[in-house]
Amino acid sequence: MFKSIYYYIDKFNRDEIDKLDRLISIIYRNYSNKFSEKEIKHLVDFCKSQRRKVYISNNLKLALKFNFNGIYIPSFNKILKYKNIYKRGFEIIGSAHNIMEVLNKEKQGCSKIFLCPIFKTKKNENSLGVTKFNLIKLNTKKDIVPLGGINESNIKRINLCGVKNIGAISWIKKNGPSINTGPF
Repeated sequence: MFKSIYYYIDKFNRDEIDKLDRLISIIYRNYSNKFSEKEIKHLVDFCKSQRRKVYISNNLKLALKFNFNGIYIPSFNKILKYKNIYKRGFEIIGSAHNIMEVLNKEKQGCSKIFLCPIFKTKKNENSLGVTKFNLIKLNTKKDIVPLGGINESNIKRINLCGVKNIGAISWIKKNGPSINTGPF
């Protein structure tokens, strides 16, 4: 059983989110379009009404303005300005692809670091695999979260990583797994 599952979205779809287990947290990342403040407000209000955590990617100003649970810092963001944010309950999380990016996320103040891709994906044939994931995980005291290529056929291999949290996109979109999914 996982403590947390994180699901990535790029637009607010009330029906899609409503079908998910209430303990699945949402990471809103919209890199292609300009942020719609109306859509963001609806997203946050809907998630809060469900007592679901919601994070926004790469936009601290909107994260604070709309009372998100935190900010998600993607691997390409190297700016260190996030570490000194002190707001009760506000969490800084981020993603990395290698040990150097993990170290940068530590400097940015991330409490959880999504390490990806652990398995092959449609977009990325190069994956870390369980062994390399675990070697990188040994170099930090932060909570490392596997992301990328996780599905029903390889979920049991996540047990070899000794993690309590996972991040997923297509697997959740396809199956809507619950928080109890997995070998824990």
